[in-house]
Amino acid sequence: MQARDIMNKDVITVPEESSIEEAAGILTENNISGAPVVNKKGKIVGMVTEEDLLHKETNPRTPAFINILGAFIYIKGIERYREDFKKLAAASTSEIMTTDVISAGGDMEIEDVAALMVKHGIKRVPVVENGDIIGIISRADIIKTLAAKARPAQNQ
Repeated sequence: MQARDIMNKDVITVPEESSIEEAAGILTENNISGAPVVNKKGKIVGMVTEEDLLHKETNPRTPAFINILGAFIYIKGIERYREDFKKLAAASTSEIMTTDVISAGGDMEIEDVAALMVKHGIKRVPVVENGDIIGIISRADIIKTLAAKARPAQNQ
């Protein structure tokens, strides 16, 4: 089974010029935890999630470091700290969104979409062809497909 077979074709998107409050409103009104961000031409330019929006209300996560003779040597987490700080200072969706979008093609097998979600720790994958969003797949969509496959076996 392929991505196009289970994707939701009615994709809720957020315009990149939206304010953070507008993005939060779109997610809340549609009872979703994330959505693709699109430019004026409708092309995907990022993803915005509840997690991204939470950064506006939290302090950046402090990177791990050691102190040697008064000098701080960062061990890990400095990039995460920079990203958190950037999101804390953001005023628009384009500043807070994740720009490294993990997407799938319509012909991608569902197992491969699920593997992408697990590998990257994401909850939704936009289905894109030629830069256009043709659908979106959530974890729930994949779980529903698994459950549907199990039903015929239970009835035999």
